[in-house]
Amino acid sequence: MGILTKRDGHVEVVTVDFPPVNALPVQGWFDLADALTQAGRDPEVHVVILRAEGRGFNAGVDIKEIQRSAGYDALVGANRGCYAAFGAVYDCAVPVVAAVHGFCLGGGIGLVGNADVIVASDDATFGVPEVERGALGAATHLARLVPQHLMRTLYFTARKITAAELHTHGSVYRVVPRAELDEAALDVARDIAKKDPRVIRAAKEALNGIDTQQVHRSYRFEQGFTFELNLLGASDEAREEFLNGR
Repeated sequence: MGILTKRDGHVEVVTVDFPPVNALPVQGWFDLADALTQAGRDPEVHVVILRAEGRGFNAGVDIKEIQRSAGYDALVGANRGCYAAFGAVYDCAVPVVAAVHGFCLGGGIGLVGNADVIVASDDATFGVPEVERGALGAATHLARLVPQHLMRTLYFTARKITAAELHTHGSVYRVVPRAELDEAALDVARDIAKKDPRVIRAAKEALNGIDTQQVHRSYRFEQGFTFELNLLGASDEAREEFLNGR
């Protein structure tokens, strides 16, 4: 359990494994950020695959951990951890290929929205249920996957969108049967890894440099409203309702 890494040639495979639903605890987000950053710093790594074990790719933060904690330490930790992990995907010195299966929710959108390539299984669904959890965040990253008005509709309604639908928008590169997901991710990763790593690393930095969206600043802006909603009590009420199944 935790963040696992293995090497396949010049491809570093980073696996998230936090049963049962990959809702990451505070430390898990920081561990993921460290794994991605270290992979990018290794000159032998030409590309990173980010994948997960279990029922789905990512279910966001561990709400139970937040509710068990007194005060706001766990909430602040989760927000800082998400910021670190999302940023590590974006700032990784080499391209990051996200291999998504099952559900990709909340924090999962933050990860894949900042990835360079997304490959998904045909059972994958994507969504940001934040408004039903009394929080805000990851609209920055959802906006990188779908057009503006669709992003707003999905955000306000907390509805999900399928991998096939995202493929029509061009944000998901390939949709494959679940059994073929890992090989599909390796296929595109190996293609990138064959290129001159000096060029690929320069290209990653250059593409980030011309990006029209300042993902770090806009996501941090969103997080400010999460803290405000917590002070108002709306977030705690929503988390309790979620955990109680109401």
